Amino acid sequence: MQEVVIDSIRVSLMNYQRVVILKGKAADMYLPIWIGPGEADSIAVKLQDVSVPRPLTHDLLNLVITTLGGTVTHVLVSDLQNDTFYAKITIQLNGSSFEVDSRPSDAIALAVRVKVPIYVEDAVMEKAGVALDLETGKPIIGGEPEEKAVVKMSEDELKRLSAFKEFIGGLDLEDFEKKQT
Repeated sequence: MQEVVIDSIRVSLMNYQRVVILKGKAADMYLPIWIGPGEADSIAVKLQDVSVPRPLTHDLLNLVITTLGGTVTHVLVSDLQNDTFYAKITIQLNGSSFEVDSRPSDAIALAVRVKVPIYVEDAVMEKAGVALDLETGKPIIGGEPEEKAVVKMSEDELKRLSAFKEFIGGLDLEDFEKKQT
């Protein structure tokens, strides 16, 4: 598994869906995960340190865990099946460690609140991760720029991931280049 950070939260101008883009800490790999507007707002509120008059759902979850004596140690994007990402929240309680199944968006929203690491299983990053060609800004799939890619996925898997590919292909990547400098 590899540690990631939140690179950005984007909104598709074509369908107004939100995507959180996770970036590998050790490698320039990006993992886009579609998330709901509520979760996107919850993550953004905490990242931008905006105060809200009442606790949001993820604040409440954190409060329940800590009130019961637990501590969140990390979250993990653990699997990708049929276009659905899965995650686990690891909680320490009374000397034992528990994993709780979660949507990645909820796990990430909790992680930013309690300031714990976010990890992605290597198999998930290999399957859905995207590298960017620094010269062209185009996604690299299978070790080659997109137009030359030889992808080791079945035709069915490629069709299911096409929404991600279309979204990534439509991003204005100039701001990624600005972050590199």
